[in-house]
Amino acid sequence: MMNGLRRVCVTGFTVLAGVVGASAQDTVPQTTAFGRQLAKMDLAVTGKGEFTRNTSGTTYLPQNVNLVPSNTLGALVTLRYTASPYVGFEGNYGYARYTDNFTSNNVTGSPNGATQFVLGVQTNVSEYTFGYVAHVPHTLFGAHPFLGVGAGSLAFRPTRGGGQGFKPQARAAYYYNAGVEAPVINQHFGLRLSFRQVFYLAPDYETNYLTNKQRAIATEPNFGFYIHF
Repeated sequence: MMNGLRRVCVTGFTVLAGVVGASAQDTVPQTTAFGRQLAKMDLAVTGKGEFTRNTSGTTYLPQNVNLVPSNTLGALVTLRYTASPYVGFEGNYGYARYTDNFTSNNVTGSPNGATQFVLGVQTNVSEYTFGYVAHVPHTLFGAHPFLGVGAGSLAFRPTRGGGQGFKPQARAAYYYNAGVEAPVINQHFGLRLSFRQVFYLAPDYETNYLTNKQRAIATEPNFGFYIHF
């Protein structure tokens, strides 16, 4: 997990450092059409907690399959375009690595409820989503509140060492996001705090005896930095 998370953070902070330098040197108002559009954009890199609700369902066999994802930390990179306080758009790339722990129990077997297997699948999870975001035009204790909703895809890629040889899988994902942001130092650099939840069908890695057909919910508190161009 650390290698992938480090790559995301290093890439994001490298971009942020370049933008900070450019912003510090740019003291002339943006008067070109391109400059006016660029001034409506911001880039954020935040750390996130990844806490996914357990799911349980019945396979075709029939057997009960329980999925218990481990909790972890990850990163989220967000690029936003704000046309007006109530009209904005964002693209998100998120990354986390954790273990999906599967257990199976008999439904009709003897003895009833006996555990059939316990299986842990370590996986890299990447989020690719796009959404709508609205900012409240008034500040709250010096911070700007915002709300967002969107959709996209989650890519589950089992790791080479701990993925048990399972296949990669993509799931449609939907999210909402609520938080606050406030400039610090100057108008180009600020802090962002938010609460996100992502909804998707629990992964089964293209394996029918792991399919529980239940909706998973990942809760992701976020905190980090943003650069306003």
